[in-house]
Amino acid sequence: MPDKTNFSTLTPCGGDCTGCPKKADGICAGCLEMNGYVPEWAESGRCRAFDCNERHGSKFCGVCVEFPCPSLNDMIHWDKDIAEHMRRLAEQYRETLRQ
Repeated sequence: MPDKTNFSTLTPCGGDCTGCPKKADGICAGCLEMNGYVPEWAESGRCRAFDCNERHGSKFCGVCVEFPCPSLNDMIHWDKDIAEHMRRLAEQYRETLRQ
């Protein structure tokens, strides 16, 4: 994770579509821009993490009132250290709010 996270481009799952080759090539506009509906997940519908964060009024999982929830590892299965990743992001985010 970079030292300075750009929270304006952070996705609910803790990623960032900036610089993604699929976005650069116009294949996908990005998670935030597509409201959680991206071409890669067309068969499964909307991104579960995006949907869950919207329902909870959270910017990303780490700042959700239910963090860490039992669904976290299932929703964001590609990151085996997702809880720790989200804790660090939440710390950074709260620090930026204090500044």
